[in-house]
Amino acid sequence: MVRRTTRRLLAVPFVLASPLIVAGLAPCVAEDWPMFGGDHTNRHFSGLTAIDTGNVGRLRPAWIFQTGITGYFQAEPVMVDGTLYVSTTQNHVAALDAKTGAVRWTYVHKARTEKIFGPPSNRGVAVADGLVFEATMDGRVIALDAKTGKVVWDHEAVRPEEGESETASALAGTLGAGTVQGSSRLGFKMPPLVANGLVIVGVAGAGYGLHVEDEKGGLDGGAVVGIEGGYGRRGWLAAYDAKTGAERWRWYVTKADGWEGGFVDRTPDGVPLHRDIAAEKAAAPAHRDAWKVGGGSLWMTPAYDADLGLIYVGTGNPAPQNFGLSRPGDNLYTMSLVALDAATGQLRWYYQQVPHDEWGYDVASPPFLLDHTTPTGPVKAVAQASKTGWLYVHDRADGKLLTRSAPLVTQKNLYAPPTPAGTVVSPGPLGAISWHPVAYDPKAATAYAQVRHGATTYVVRTVPALGNRPAIRYTETTEAKGEPSFSTLTAVDLAREGAIKWSVKAGSRLSGGTLATAGGLVFSGEEDGHLDAHDAKTGAILWRFQCGAGIGGPPITYTLDGRQYVAVAAGGASFTKGSGFGTGDALVVFTLPE
Repeated sequence: MVRRTTRRLLAVPFVLASPLIVAGLAPCVAEDWPMFGGDHTNRHFSGLTAIDTGNVGRLRPAWIFQTGITGYFQAEPVMVDGTLYVSTTQNHVAALDAKTGAVRWTYVHKARTEKIFGPPSNRGVAVADGLVFEATMDGRVIALDAKTGKVVWDHEAVRPEEGESETASALAGTLGAGTVQGSSRLGFKMPPLVANGLVIVGVAGAGYGLHVEDEKGGLDGGAVVGIEGGYGRRGWLAAYDAKTGAERWRWYVTKADGWEGGFVDRTPDGVPLHRDIAAEKAAAPAHRDAWKVGGGSLWMTPAYDADLGLIYVGTGNPAPQNFGLSRPGDNLYTMSLVALDAATGQLRWYYQQVPHDEWGYDVASPPFLLDHTTPTGPVKAVAQASKTGWLYVHDRADGKLLTRSAPLVTQKNLYAPPTPAGTVVSPGPLGAISWHPVAYDPKAATAYAQVRHGATTYVVRTVPALGNRPAIRYTETTEAKGEPSFSTLTAVDLAREGAIKWSVKAGSRLSGGTLATAGGLVFSGEEDGHLDAHDAKTGAILWRFQCGAGIGGPPITYTLDGRQYVAVAAGGASFTKGSGFGTGDALVVFTLPE
């Protein structure tokens, strides 16, 4: 029988009345999923084998928890000592019995501002040393008691001066545009990283800005407005004392001295950028302070190498998004994989995938650690799956590029600049691989990625001058007509320099990320609500279940009292709504029948 637990997190009396907070809960034997990614490697891989290719077809729901908060449910749950912790789009948190779904406690978040950027979402919490850590959309880092849910400390990380810099009403009035959504306020989406007594988290919203809705009512085709001028904010990653919440260090993404870089005409891996370097250099004197509002959001949790004392994190697009003339130069250190000293936040190395980005190719998918095979022996490496359609592998110590995979998508007009007539480029700003985590099986040396195939038309538009106001230029994106649009689950063999092992076309768009297990399985969620289990060797679908709403978060797995479970959030996302699929509020947990 499926246990269904419905608990509306807005109902504070339920929090106070929960009988499961009391002592005396039965002890359990568990193999946890203690943090985002499973461990500090960010591999999203589990060595569990109880659920395998031979019996996965018998997988059934064990229990369902409904949060009562519908939409954009992107969180990856965390399981520690028999308790499953999950956050909602409004930054509420629930602690659940991982075996039954019974509510142990809930935390109801009260935001201090309604001004947030883009659709509201939260991608998970961190649990360590008896505390649950969450970074919120309204710019706070919070520690909760893991046993009771009571607030231990609440740090306002985003200062008022880092708040809104443009408004929807002003933008709509200026552009004469349709419905405008979002704002440019800084906030947090990523699950925090806890390492050596520090809670490490980075802001998003620095280069995101406001958006004009597309004709579907969502952001499916992009419809991004990147306006010339100082509309962005300066992105940063910071570390807070896990016991007190006091800030210990902060690293800013945009380089204060020399963010223009070398005005390179190619990417580090040799792909032409088609830049008008002369025009950029001519414009540079008028934009010397562009770095102060230069963007660089941080979307997902860093990987951590304790031996080297380094964390690895991807940075986002420069601001203004998709419009580069008012930010001449390479815009360091946006669009980069960076390595920072975990204790101090000092930069050790960086690899800028896309200098002077004008396409929205954030380095968004969380990096993961691996031992990479080379002719001279294994190398401690860090890999990152990009929006541009490649998977990059670097030496962890110095950032040297060890290999770049085969293209995972058909690349068309890559890095061709936006034009008034419209430039069709593939992939578009949703990328080949966006923020979604990539699973990596170390024994098979194979990465499993949800890959989006499609093209976008980038158009430069101009609002004529009016009175004392000069003309305003911006870049608008739309889904390219006549171009194929679909998703694949793709296996990349990193033992053979990133060769494609197999690629399976999905029935609907893939989102949320993947989970690989030693049972020979890869779990992957679809926007139409299906959670699929694939054979890791062939990509064949061995099992699927309709969860009732689009899968927008990564699945996890754990064992409890000898039984293996798989858990996933089903709540949809902005693109699922735009595609006609609804939103939901369910955390669905599966296991094999007894």
